[in-house]
Amino acid sequence: MNENEKMIHIVPPHRLVQMGSLALIMLALFLLVQSLISLRELQHPSTPATDTITVTGDGTATAVPDVAKITYTVTESAKSVADAQTAATKKSNAALDALKTSGIAEKDVKTLSYNVSPQYSYPSCPPGVFCPNTSATITGYEVSESIQVTVRDTAKAGGVLQQLGTLGVQNVSGPDFSVDNPDSVTQAARADAIAHAKANAGVLAAQLGVSLGRIVSFNENAGGPIYPVAYSMSAGIATDKAAPPVLPVGQNETTSHVTITYEIR
Repeated sequence: MNENEKMIHIVPPHRLVQMGSLALIMLALFLLVQSLISLRELQHPSTPATDTITVTGDGTATAVPDVAKITYTVTESAKSVADAQTAATKKSNAALDALKTSGIAEKDVKTLSYNVSPQYSYPSCPPGVFCPNTSATITGYEVSESIQVTVRDTAKAGGVLQQLGTLGVQNVSGPDFSVDNPDSVTQAARADAIAHAKANAGVLAAQLGVSLGRIVSFNENAGGPIYPVAYSMSAGIATDKAAPPVLPVGQNETTSHVTITYEIR
């Protein structure tokens, strides 16, 4: 056997079949990958759509307020911080006990602020007389605590205001009527706005003689609810015999403005 005959290698038939099957599998995988890439490009094109129309829609939703928020302040002054705090605490606890007997839950009473401030006295100088020492002198301290009350039965809001007026607290204000779950109202207003925008898109597409494709952009500007004017009661007004005020709840309206851009064909 010469050198050329030694280099000849005969591949068995079953080996040829295996190699052919492997080649077919590799080709199938390649075609599958290319198909997936093409499908993805169709669904998410790399270049933004140029043939589009943009429409807007306005929506509203109304809801009857189911909670009322009322705020009040307890303010007391004394020569020392301790005495001012003691007096403020006594009045504040009396107000909290009264609210509890009215059915207000503890979780619905929240302290908004608690402040201790010095009070000053400034010396007076007669007209035309030079006073070299005009520094202020601390004459006492003022303690102020602001409380927010959430009334979950809006029909009782007037009674709570009347009751607070008999307890010697100051700066009673409210009620601020609102919806306890505003998200549901916002979603309803958005759905109304989207429905109007879609209707406008259908009319515009028919007038232009085009077909609507996919949505390429969406934007929303939501408006907050419109609240009724708040009732207020300042210090010094005699309210110990006043009847509970009548407080119409009305409705809160929430608005939404949406902008939708469609691809057209």
